[in-house]
Amino acid sequence: EVQLVESGGGLVQPGGSLRLSCAASGFFFGAYYMTWVRQAPGKGLEWVSGISDIGRHTKYADSVKGRFTISRDNAKNTLYLQLNGLKTDDAATYYCARGDCGGDDCRTRGQGTQVTVSS
Repeated sequence: EVQLVESGGGLVQPGGSLRLSCAASGFFFGAYYMTWVRQAPGKGLEWVSGISDIGRHTKYADSVKGRFTISRDNAKNTLYLQLNGLKTDDAATYYCARGDCGGDDCRTRGQGTQVTVSS
């Protein structure tokens, strides 16, 4: 059974940082492109970042470029997203997803971890 379990969310002040993790199981993690998407209250899924199977290639939404960093540890079957310089607009539930997907097409994803940005 494919499982993706996100963790690391929480409440942070504007300008703060968080590190999200996504533990993968049930499939050969190192063979898959992985994606982070997020969903703010009342909005649709928004693509955030993606990383190739061995981590050589990464890409970011313009809204997070320069502040967020995606990485992975294939030995640990874990995907990461470092969030720095958080803004109130970054508040959302963050999901990791298997594959190179853009939002609503991210069918294989975890239950999400909530990030709240507030002073």
